[in-house]
Amino acid sequence: MSSTTPLLDVSGLTKHFPIKGGFPIRRTVGAVQAVDGLDFQVAEGESLGLVGESGCGKSTTGRLITRLLEPTAGKISYRGQDITHADRKGLAPIRSEIQMIFQDPYASLNPRHTVGKIISGPMEINGINPEGGREKRVRELLEIVGLNPEHFNRFPHEFSGGQRQRIGVARALALNPKLIVADEPVSALDVSIQAQVVNLLQKVQKELGIAFVFIAHDLAIVRHFSQRVAVMYLGKIVEIADREDLYENPRHPYTRALLSAVPEATVDAEPRERIRLTGDVPSPINPPSGCRFRTRCWKATEKCATEAPPLVQVEGNKPGHLTACHYPETEATIPAPRLSKDPEAAA
Repeated sequence: MSSTTPLLDVSGLTKHFPIKGGFPIRRTVGAVQAVDGLDFQVAEGESLGLVGESGCGKSTTGRLITRLLEPTAGKISYRGQDITHADRKGLAPIRSEIQMIFQDPYASLNPRHTVGKIISGPMEINGINPEGGREKRVRELLEIVGLNPEHFNRFPHEFSGGQRQRIGVARALALNPKLIVADEPVSALDVSIQAQVVNLLQKVQKELGIAFVFIAHDLAIVRHFSQRVAVMYLGKIVEIADREDLYENPRHPYTRALLSAVPEATVDAEPRERIRLTGDVPSPINPPSGCRFRTRCWKATEKCATEAPPLVQVEGNKPGHLTACHYPETEATIPAPRLSKDPEAAA
């Protein structure tokens, strides 16, 4: 990370959803610990990948960053300004700079609005009148994301899933954001379209210098897109590192297990160890004591049950490669997952 102030600085970020019970008086009887003490930074123009199993808190983290959800605890700083509990008026100046691309392209677009209305909506809400008018700007954005500008007056039902997600990208770009949170932007799309959308986002990031928090569970896509990767498990970050370092030298047992599950494309490659985790992910209502991964870890000891491992620099790691494990892995035996950079090859 640069010594200058990061674009986004998250410290101790926590979100607990209360569980109500009792009759007739509804009282809080517990909490879902969706996100529990996250620390990470995103520099200007950087892309950070956020990976993990379903239910680990990735999407909740994305909604906390964009302030669609109110954090329970912790701090979110954007360009050095604390926006953790900022009200609507306080968020107004920066709301246009932080945008989100949602997971489901079928549910995130209003079926009653035309494409032109959907993309120009953010400009209207923020009182932005670009040079040449909003319609001209919308047509430019449609061209940037690979759609025909003549689609301006069409409705979402007239488009495929991949095209709808491109409309969502155009909407996110309408306000010239500095940070985009992409919440599994390709998981609902056909495999043949995924590479095209990911390559589009990568092109947009490089040309416009936009920072991304890229949330996904597909490790190959995350490696293709993100410069740094954070691995989440049950509401916590267990490992964060530069892309190449994390994929070639995973130090946390959970990261190693995830990478061992990535399919290999080459037939003549030497078979690698496949790590199969036993049991299910524990409930975030009552997570395990100490290390949350210990109930599925083959290296767990009594220390893991009593002491929560801090996210720190482990001996032998490159600077910035942080791991939360009492007994980190020592051997890099997992080939990196692959993803074609050519969208035509993926079709």
